[in-house]
Amino acid sequence: MAIFCGMPQRAFGTGRQGSDILLRFHLGGLERRVEVRTSYMAKTLYICYFGVREPLVQTQVLPYLRELMKVGIGEDAGSILPMDVSLLTFEPFREAENLAEFAVLREKLAAEGIAWEWLPYHKWPSAAATAWDILRGTIRVWRMHRRSVFDVFHCRVHVPALIGNLARKFLLNKPKVLFDVRGLFPEEYTDAGIWPRDGILFKIAKKIDKWLMRKSDGFVVLTDNARHLLFPESIVTGRDAFGRPVVTIPCCVDQKRFEGANDRTRSEVREAMGINGRNVAAYLGSFGGWYMSDEMYDFFEVARKLDKSTFLLILTQRNKEVVASRIKELGFDDRDVFVEGVEPNEVPRYLVAADYAVSFILPCYSKRGSSPTKVAEYLACGLPVVSNRGIGDIDELIEADSVGALLERFDDSSYELALQQIESLISDPGHRERCVASALERFDLVKVGGPRYREIYRKLLTRS
Repeated sequence: MAIFCGMPQRAFGTGRQGSDILLRFHLGGLERRVEVRTSYMAKTLYICYFGVREPLVQTQVLPYLRELMKVGIGEDAGSILPMDVSLLTFEPFREAENLAEFAVLREKLAAEGIAWEWLPYHKWPSAAATAWDILRGTIRVWRMHRRSVFDVFHCRVHVPALIGNLARKFLLNKPKVLFDVRGLFPEEYTDAGIWPRDGILFKIAKKIDKWLMRKSDGFVVLTDNARHLLFPESIVTGRDAFGRPVVTIPCCVDQKRFEGANDRTRSEVREAMGINGRNVAAYLGSFGGWYMSDEMYDFFEVARKLDKSTFLLILTQRNKEVVASRIKELGFDDRDVFVEGVEPNEVPRYLVAADYAVSFILPCYSKRGSSPTKVAEYLACGLPVVSNRGIGDIDELIEADSVGALLERFDDSSYELALQQIESLISDPGHRERCVASALERFDLVKVGGPRYREIYRKLLTRS
């Protein structure tokens, strides 16, 4: 009986320790396919247009990379591949000058298995500075690939995606480009009033956006709402109209950070802060810009009118004095408000002391693609959320899981209705457990974020 074997075909690419091949042969007139696995390490370069010490990278980049390395990529032990990770960031000049500290950071990341390189970030003049960063980033990525030969360029948002796709154009051994879209750019800039919709910068950015959508090999979006807009076919098939994999991965949280957010900690913090018996409203993050400061202040004022025991717990890193002063103008005094910036590892300890939390974000087209990390953190601490409608998948989340109240409008009557709904939720003894369960199901790094990233890597690196 004769066996005719087809030519071996590379199934996964060339990694540090070898490759996998796909053998095709004919037996008795029937084609058979056999995957032959050799020692192999998949290699990815994660390109990020932020500094490594920024909270976003600490909470939304490094934890995902650790998940990839921890269990490889695949659905079971037979298909798991070790992951070799490199990271390229852009560091602000004022921080990049501290080379000694950077050397320590590089050693720490290397000990975790992450090879870190960086370039200086240029801010001004805006368009020219970004173009210069793109040029330098493209050259650096090209050189890194020539040295290491990556399987994937994992590009977080548009500037890194442009860098990755441009670098690939000049490479013979072309890696896959995973476009981590995150938001709806360039509409974010027009919605924020930074660019006019008929301006030259918007038109250029829109052309770049369309080019990236054509050239990239796989996509990550933050919300199903954005997925319906950008890749409607993928809702059913998991792939876009051209067969490229698409996955929704919201901004997740590492549930281990919130293990201490329990009833005992809540009692201790409330006792230490002298807020036992107070109705505590929390807010985490910045004021201004997308975050609707005036509307939040109005909401807090209504909350105080309805309940004189209201205490505001505000965790923000910027303009703390301005925020505190503005709140005191509403009738709050020093005994009624806490405005401080705390380290990320301290956030759960403070949030768990609250009774509910707020998230007001400007409702506009681009925010259909937004997944506010603060909402996931609120829920992980057992806090029901007051939010306005029209932000990512929050409407469906709050209504389906019964974990908060949605504002219909920004006026006193809507605020009063939302506060009544929150009061009703809080009266349910199981409301905190329900919020935590919602966070685990929808935003857990280990159960949601990690597996979905591994799945899209598997689709990128294997033949379907």
